[in-house]
Amino acid sequence: MTARLPRTDAGDNRARILTAARTAIGAAGLNVPIREIARRAEVGPATVYRHFPTKRTLVTEAFTDQSRAWQSTVTRGLADPDAWRGFCFVVDRLCALQVRDHGFIEAVKSAYPQALDFGAMRASSLAAAAELVRRARDTGHLRPDVTANDLVLMLMAGSGIPAAATRRFAAHVIHAFQAQT
Repeated sequence: MTARLPRTDAGDNRARILTAARTAIGAAGLNVPIREIARRAEVGPATVYRHFPTKRTLVTEAFTDQSRAWQSTVTRGLADPDAWRGFCFVVDRLCALQVRDHGFIEAVKSAYPQALDFGAMRASSLAAAAELVRRARDTGHLRPDVTANDLVLMLMAGSGIPAAATRRFAAHVIHAFQAQT
């Protein structure tokens, strides 16, 4: 007996549902109905429930996906042999991801605090950000007073910036963080 592979359109539907859930929850909070998420994903509510039997399952999966994107961005920046270029990549990419987030992560953390180990995720993220900052500082391109907490502050400040302005905001942040030569 051979295992059945999921249909291509099923995978596409799943991805659209997750994207729609992040957007809808980020905009309207966790009270957004499944029917609205389905409408945004251009599928029926039954399709949503076929992929995600409960709203909590959907929200947790969407959060995990979003969290992976943030973590892989920092990992990719750390992997760059040019620490300054890696730092600039992370700032630019995190600003872009922030636009996608639209408060989604905060909504999940407030409603489902026990669903995931947010403390461990935060500690891991801050440790990676601190290493990124240390490496960039060692190149001499990053101001010596910049810390990982400044990246957190950057994300807080950029939370209301429209998508069209994220690149400009990231460029301003990088310039502000850059050491004077």
